Amino acid sequence: MTEDAQILIARLLAHQTLRREDKLVKRALSDENFRSDVDARLKACGMKFVDNVYADHVTLALTRDSESKVFGTKDTWQNNNFGLARDGVALLVVLWSLIILPKRERQEAHQMAQEDQNDMFGKEKPLPRAEDTSIGISYRTLLADFGEKLGKKTRMDMNLGQLSRLGFIERKMDLIMEGPLLDLLMDTDALKDRIINGALSDIFHIPMPRTPAVIEAERLAAEEAEHALTEEVKPSEQNKE
Repeated sequence: MTEDAQILIARLLAHQTLRREDKLVKRALSDENFRSDVDARLKACGMKFVDNVYADHVTLALTRDSESKVFGTKDTWQNNNFGLARDGVALLVVLWSLIILPKRERQEAHQMAQEDQNDMFGKEKPLPRAEDTSIGISYRTLLADFGEKLGKKTRMDMNLGQLSRLGFIERKMDLIMEGPLLDLLMDTDALKDRIINGALSDIFHIPMPRTPAVIEAERLAAEEAEHALTEEVKPSEQNKE
């Protein structure tokens, strides 16, 4: 067991990602004792094993306690540790939203459909693989919809190239597809509600929830706008007199 744990960690360090179908990866996902050995070895080095039931790959990452000590000297480490500029991070979030969120819906819908079917043996059914449910997005569509806000064509092409080299995306002709890391290193729980109900609500055509706080904010904004309009009208009325 000890040697296998060592080999799995070394392979992840060398290759960055491994597929879930890999023999040692499958063992780490199913064998509790083996996983504990892997986790203990990684924790001693300030690292952790990262997997996601919706993703086809696994990878390694730094623990939260280690991040500041490793990346604290870099200007960009607080929003990413890949050296991405602000527009690069924005592009990454947009791609995650347009590729991963629809994929999640298809995977969950497929899973629910399977659970609704009668199965006399009650066998657990895995989620469909990402490569079977992730359809990507057209580069031309991305450029038309977000080019002006994300640095136009030259800057977007530069950031897409960097995201491809880092393993977040893959390019196939005009299509931008999910890479091994896109569904692994993005915090879905933290991002999903913020994106659907906030930053990209206009794209997903989902209005923000009408909570009391939102209603009060809208009322105050309306009062401020009315006050500003009144202040603008007063000088013109005085001039007429």
